Amino acid sequence: MADNVNLACNLGRGLTIANPVMSASGTFGYGTEFADIVDLNRLGAIIVKGTTLSPREGNPYPRMAETPSGMLNAVGLQNKGVDFFVENIYPQIKDYDTPIIVNVSGSSPEDYAEVCRRLSSLPKVVAVEINISCPNVKQGGMAFGTTCHGAELITSTARAAWNRHLIVKLSPNVTDITEIACAAEASGADSLSLVNTFLGMAIDVEKRRPVLSTITGGLSGPCIRPIAVRMVWQVAKAVKIPVIGLGGIMNGRDALEFIMAGASAIEIGTANFVYPDVTTRVIDEITDWCSRHSVTSLSEIRGII
Repeated sequence: MADNVNLACNLGRGLTIANPVMSASGTFGYGTEFADIVDLNRLGAIIVKGTTLSPREGNPYPRMAETPSGMLNAVGLQNKGVDFFVENIYPQIKDYDTPIIVNVSGSSPEDYAEVCRRLSSLPKVVAVEINISCPNVKQGGMAFGTTCHGAELITSTARAAWNRHLIVKLSPNVTDITEIACAAEASGADSLSLVNTFLGMAIDVEKRRPVLSTITGGLSGPCIRPIAVRMVWQVAKAVKIPVIGLGGIMNGRDALEFIMAGASAIEIGTANFVYPDVTTRVIDEITDWCSRHSVTSLSEIRGII
């Protein structure tokens, strides 16, 4: 039966992936860091770490902390910039069978557009994931993703500069995420990914100061999954474009929750730090579940809740 299970996912605008499992930006490096542990050719897609127009040093240390059933991070989009990616990273990953998606962030609409333009010369980059939801930077990031106007502005600007698949990554730090989702859809998004991290904080009571140098940071891991599943369910009912679910996925059953809530595909993030082989393991676990339940295609269970 396992051979008869079709895990392929159509995300729209010509982007079909072999299975629903993708790496979440910022947790999988550029993929090469996991090549000795994971068969990268098996993944649905590799979403590389956040890429900006100019190099970024990120936030001061300490910028990561463990929390109950999760973690806080305030890395701050540390990366060497889009030109470094084009010249040094892309040649290392372009020959994998797996589609490459670049997560794009910026401090202004013009930043997003320019990064997209510079990536457009790379044929293996099948999509960009526009990050309007990072809570760990002082300019841009979440500031664009918490209002409909901001979501519309960045989405439409990126759309004008990018003619392939456009994913917009949404922030959960809003009152009504469906409003932001509909604004991104109306402005040209081909699909939506959600959720990014929740704004959180932890205090070292012995030292009487925040654990993170930035005071607040992004909360991720299993602790956020029930909220993320609820938001995916809401957004999948509110928009007509595909939804990509993420937030605390640790195994195949977690991934199936998102798919049953309406997600076309999923991303795995924090779990990569705990179980480096989790991505391929989740593919196997989804396949096994489908086989045991006589499900031949994920379309049979997608959005059934």
